[in-house]
Amino acid sequence: MPSSGSLIPAEQIARIIYVIRGHRVMLDADLAILYGVTTKRLNEAVKRNLRRFPEDFMFQLTPEEFAVLRSQNVTSNAGSGSAILKSQFATSSPGWGGRRKLPRAFTEHGAVMLASVLNSPVAVGASIQVVRAFVQLRGMLTAHAELARKRAAEEAARRAAEEEGRRKAEEEHKKRLAEEDARKKAEEEVKRKADALVQKRLDQAAVAQPQAPIARQAPGLIAICPE
Repeated sequence: MPSSGSLIPAEQIARIIYVIRGHRVMLDADLAILYGVTTKRLNEAVKRNLRRFPEDFMFQLTPEEFAVLRSQNVTSNAGSGSAILKSQFATSSPGWGGRRKLPRAFTEHGAVMLASVLNSPVAVGASIQVVRAFVQLRGMLTAHAELARKRAAEEAARRAAEEEGRRKAEEEHKKRLAEEDARKKAEEEVKRKADALVQKRLDQAAVAQPQAPIARQAPGLIAICPE
């Protein structure tokens, strides 16, 4: 267990902060290792001071929550872990092996209250690192959220630009079709007028052309052509 002179880095503590029921929490066995006590002694201290641990400070996991958390932890931490912070989910861990009761989960305020209840130099020193870990995790989540927001904004801007480009392309295409249609109609109108003009001139020419006289002969007379 850690001594008063060896503080565990906040980065390492942040790895054993979980999100349960929408709260960032640490489990009793992990806090027991950090605070230099056994899990049994830690829970006995909690029982003697239950009024100091409202639901937003501490709550006990359900069997379903514990089963899900254990499966997630085993999957994510396979082949890794800290030499100082032992996972309570490993079969060799005193926090998990032979455990009969469901673990308690402590929020940041609950972890600080727990150190106050234990009232030992190790617990007080470790609680400072625990708070730093929670603060660091909040900062990381905030940074990730800001990055996600920035990426979402960039993606939205990209999609808007693409949509605007498609809209302009469609408008340009419609404009070209309209211009082509107008050009064809204009050409047809010019051709129609030209055809009408040609026909008018032909009609006028036909009216103005003199007709040759037609020879007439008297009835009963035979026209004799001179030899």
